[in-house]
Amino acid sequence: MSGRGKTGGKARAKAKTRSSRAGLQFPVGRVHRLLRKGNYAGACGSRRPVYLAAVLEYLTAEILELAGNAARDNKKTRIIPRHLQLAVLTIAQGGVLPNIQAVLLPKKTEKGGGHRAAPDSSSAGISKGSVRSRSKPQDYILK
Repeated sequence: MSGRGKTGGKARAKAKTRSSRAGLQFPVGRVHRLLRKGNYAGACGSRRPVYLAAVLEYLTAEILELAGNAARDNKKTRIIPRHLQLAVLTIAQGGVLPNIQAVLLPKKTEKGGGHRAAPDSSSAGISKGSVRSRSKPQDYILK
C-alpha cells in the first residue's frame, strides 16, 4: 500500500538562503529581484547580487560604527541623524596620506642643482610652455 507519512523516502533538505550561504545579513534575494526589475542591465547573473549585498552591508556597517563612535563621544546612547552625518563626512574626508617614493621623484643634475631637461616634446604635440617642472617634493602633494 502506497501511503504518505514518515516511512520511506528521503526528507527534503531545509532551505538555505543565499544570504546565509554567503555569510551576509543583507538579503541577496531581494537585491537580485530589485536588480532584475530595475532595468539596470540586460541580464543579471547569480553572483552580482551577492557582491552588491556584500558591498552594501560593508558600507552600512562602516557608517554605523562611525556614527556609534560619534554618539559615544557626545555621551549619547542613541544614534541621531547628526551622528550619521558626521560619519558620512568622516568617510568623505578620509583617505591616505600622500607619500611619494624617492625613486619616483625627478633626478637632480650635477651643475646648478636643477632638474634634468625635459625630453623634446615637439614630437608628442605638446608645447614647451605646457610642461611644468616641479622643484620640491611638496609640490607633488595634492591640496
